[in-house]
Amino acid sequence: MKTASTLLLASAVATSLLTSACATVHETYTSDGRKAYALNCSGTARGWDKCFSAAGDLCKEQGYDIVDRTGEDAAAIGGGPSGFLGARTTERTMVVACKR
Repeated sequence: MKTASTLLLASAVATSLLTSACATVHETYTSDGRKAYALNCSGTARGWDKCFSAAGDLCKEQGYDIVDRTGEDAAAIGGGPSGFLGARTTERTMVVACKR
């Protein structure tokens, strides 16, 4: 028989995987005043390809400039130095501005 904590963990992992397939997008502005987009493609189910795909969808044939891009390893579920059961993930963010 499964314990409540095991079922809760399984539910949290399934929800995380389902909601993490795409990059999240927030509007912002560059230092020169251009409209830009802050893209987050962090997590084990996402990668840089999700950020590049989102940038392409936003800017279409205009293309885009990468204003900033960062990525670093981080603990996943549960915190601590290794996350839950040693799981690790990567935090990825990219800021793009559509070309004029």
